[in-house]
Amino acid sequence: MKRKITDEFLKWKNEDKGRTALLIEGARRVGKSYIVEEFARKYYRSYVLIDFMIASPQIKQLFEDYLDDLDSFFARLSLFTHKELFERDTLIIFDEIQMYPKARAALKYLVADGRYDYMETGSLLSIRKNTSQIVIPSEEKHIKLNPMDFEEYLWARNDNVTMKLIRACFEEKKQLGQAAHREIMKRFREYILIGGMPQVVKTFIETNDFMKAEEAKRMILDLYRDDISKYAEGYQEKVRAIFDEIPHSLARHDISFKLAAIDKNARMRDYESAFFWLKDAMICNMCYLSTEPNIGLGINAERLRLKPYVSDTGLLISMIFDENGLADREIYEKILTDKLEVNLGIVMENAVAQMITTSGRKLYYYASNDAEDKNNRMEIDFLIRKRGVTSRHNIIPVEVKSTSHYKTISLNKFTKKFQNYSGSPIIIHTGDYMVKNGIECIPLYMTELL
Repeated sequence: MKRKITDEFLKWKNEDKGRTALLIEGARRVGKSYIVEEFARKYYRSYVLIDFMIASPQIKQLFEDYLDDLDSFFARLSLFTHKELFERDTLIIFDEIQMYPKARAALKYLVADGRYDYMETGSLLSIRKNTSQIVIPSEEKHIKLNPMDFEEYLWARNDNVTMKLIRACFEEKKQLGQAAHREIMKRFREYILIGGMPQVVKTFIETNDFMKAEEAKRMILDLYRDDISKYAEGYQEKVRAIFDEIPHSLARHDISFKLAAIDKNARMRDYESAFFWLKDAMICNMCYLSTEPNIGLGINAERLRLKPYVSDTGLLISMIFDENGLADREIYEKILTDKLEVNLGIVMENAVAQMITTSGRKLYYYASNDAEDKNNRMEIDFLIRKRGVTSRHNIIPVEVKSTSHYKTISLNKFTKKFQNYSGSPIIIHTGDYMVKNGIECIPLYMTELL
């Protein structure tokens, strides 16, 4: 499956020329190992893949015994892996590097040697267990792999034209037209139902069966819960409780995540590590409250007031409709045709959070619950910074609407209160492109172009 991150890999290969190692972070089952091996196969004369989940003791022992004698290190590595190594034309891949941190530390010497290129893949790389007793190499560049975005999903469906039309209409600020919009929204609903986990996408494309895709999603969710039990040491129950509560929190439209729904005596400071674990595992995308919408959104963010979103909306669908342990085929078909009598606002909001994250932005929102002044009560789903920074109006307020009838009360209050900070607001909705009361309204599938 074609992924956009391959372009970043190629840029690193051509520009860094072995001076750094490239670390690819991502959630489990997001396709890290697959895309790195595909890149190695296409752009190098040979490659060595060391999967530290299953690496033999003799491979691991190389990092203990031969880092001061790299000629012997590489000779034995070639022997044990049955791969010939070619200077400046071999890629050595450390897969699941978190399982053997000593190999990560060794990159300081391997990169300095300069003979070969190095890529790493891993999850949970910031937790103490995976960084203790090693020095993180400064020669390491980081890049994140997210679930497949809508365009990558279309590519997997052998559709290379739809996104070109969407991009052209976005740039020209014009409508696609009723027929084209309806067809693209159907395909977009299919995308959010299936999600962007490559294994699930592959299953659906091969079978054209939503239930087979649902089973694949359930396996991933079970894997995530198993990982929580294994690796969230000391706060497994807190991490699990937060993760399972996310759909309910989104459905309640809470200003920020309410721990009282888990435990009435809970305090956010006691759960901070649990939220960090979910973020570090890239299972969730965290959206932080920014108290002042100026150019420094992060500076004004409140670390303990946040909204967690599931990193893949297809997985959220499976979490929502889990009464029988498996979402019903009829539910999928009704969502696909927009005939399900349920508010899918939380699904659309999660999808927008996912697309904003995939585009490389951090997530922020604004909320004010002023008990005395109703004119100061408002909530804005997302705040994003303009691409080109100017002296004023750098922050764009974004609201997500899942129906065709909606109000813009909060947007109006926000732009009035923060008129020096706020750029032109945007509504992301299920309709075609339009400008309504001076507000630009874009269809959901254009979000990743913002």
